[in-house]
Order: sequence, then C-alpha cells, then structure tokens
Amino acid sequence: MVTIKIGFIGAGKVGFSLGKYLKENNIIVVGYYSKNRHSSQEAALFTQSQCYYNLQNLVKDSDIIFITTPDSEIQNIWNCINKFHIDGKLFCHCSGSISSEIFSNIEKYGAYGYSIHPMFAVSSKYNSYKNFPEAFITIEGHEKYREKLKDLFVSFGNDVVIISKDNKVLYHAACVVVSNLVLGLIGTGAKYLEECNFPEEIAIKALLPLIEFNLKNIKSAGIIQSLTGPVERGDLSTIKNHCNALGKEDEILYKLLSKKVLDIATSKNINRDYSEIEKYLGGYDEEHGCNI
Repeated sequence: MVTIKIGFIGAGKVGFSLGKYLKENNIIVVGYYSKNRHSSQEAALFTQSQCYYNLQNLVKDSDIIFITTPDSEIQNIWNCINKFHIDGKLFCHCSGSISSEIFSNIEKYGAYGYSIHPMFAVSSKYNSYKNFPEAFITIEGHEKYREKLKDLFVSFGNDVVIISKDNKVLYHAACVVVSNLVLGLIGTGAKYLEECNFPEEIAIKALLPLIEFNLKNIKSAGIIQSLTGPVERGDLSTIKNHCNALGKEDEILYKLLSKKVLDIATSKNINRDYSEIEKYLGGYDEEHGCNI
C-alpha cells in the first residue's frame, strides 16, 4: 500500500480533530502550519507531528494538503500555494458550502482539488475526533482520486457520499437546517416554557426527552412513521389555539413549519382529509405581506 503523507494548513477545531482522527487510523500526519504559531504548535503536539513555520516546506513534505482555515481564507491560501511546485499533489478543504472550484486553474499546476466535509458538529479541539467514526463524509472534486479518498474514509468506518459541485450550497443548507437552525427552534420552545414560569435550566431539561426520543424514533422508524402531534392528528382546534397564544412573528414560523409537517402527514395518512388544516395554514397574512 502506498504511504500517504498529509499536512494541515490551519490549526483550529477541524484541523485538530481531523488530524487526530487520521493519526488514530495510522495515516501519517506530517504536521501543521498556521498564522498563529501557538495553535500549530499545539496541534502538532496533540497529533505527535511537526510544527511548520514555513508554508512551502509543509506543502513539499505532504502528498495531501488539508486547508482547515475559515472559509474566507481558503482563496488566499490557494493563491499562495499555487506559486510553489505542487505537481501531483491533492488539495482538500473542509468547507460545507464551497466547492473545489475555489482552487482556480488547479489543472494547469498538475494538482487536484477536493472538498471533503464531515457532516458533524466539531465543537472541541481535543475531544471531537473521538466521535468522528460516526460522521457522514461528503466528497466533491476531481474524478481521478475521488474514489480513493472515499475508500480511505470508508476504511475508517465512515459512510461516504460523493456529491456534485453544483449541489454544495443546497447540501450545506440541509446541514445548517438540522444542526444550527434546530437550535433556534429548541431555544424558541424553551422560551415558551420560561414564559410559563419554568426556570431556564429546567426548561431545557424538560424538553430533552422529547428531543432525544424523537431522534431515536427517526433513527429506528424514519421520519414519516415518527410523526405525531396536532397536524398529524388533524387537530385544527389545537393548531388554532397555539397560533392564538403566539406573537405574530412566531405564529408565522409555526405555520410555515406546520406546512412542512403537513407534507409528511399526508404521506403517512393518505386517506385522512387535511384540507381544513391546509386552508388554515395557507392563508395570506396582510400585515406581513406573505403567504403563510
């Protein structure tokens, strides 16, 4: 088997975690380069690799270079790197929304570009790598080494999907909806309980079983069969009561989300008449000038 040597540009949470994960799977991590020398020293120590103070040296010593900087820095890094001798090297970034096309004109340098994104919330520099085996990985980029990169992560136990560059933004939107935006919904629910005189910490504690069991049901039975609640039951009276109890902005949110839930309900209960609920949720809001 060919020995692969991987270097990292950027020593934040993603760089720490991915580097450690690769190291734990017996991949050679040559080291880290970062504008923040303390961060690269820390990451090198954590992965028992080298701290590089010269970007060109890291590129020279690596077969695959992961750029794990903020998205806004990827283009700047590439503009520096492509001045080096990079023939035959693979460059990967970990942005969810940016495609490999950010490595502009990479073909003329004889190199290959990829975006490799773990569908996973990396929250800790020192601990998130432990959960990386559970992460779904998406890969997008040049066809030459795409399958080899996929096979690498599959060999670690990850599920991997190859996606098109044209779908990167929509793909990332999907990740944000179920990761970040869900936090907004949970925060909204907690706020309602606080208005019912629940202390803040008790509000979250009270909601967690609902959240956790819902996820367990989705995992075991799928989205359609996990659906419960007033929309699924066809309980228009309760839906109206909820909307009357909410402020206008939250009522709009409630109705918009309920319309999404209604799509699922109609798939689950094909013989149930949801026309009255559909009519109620689909009205026109004159004050805000939008369909809800």
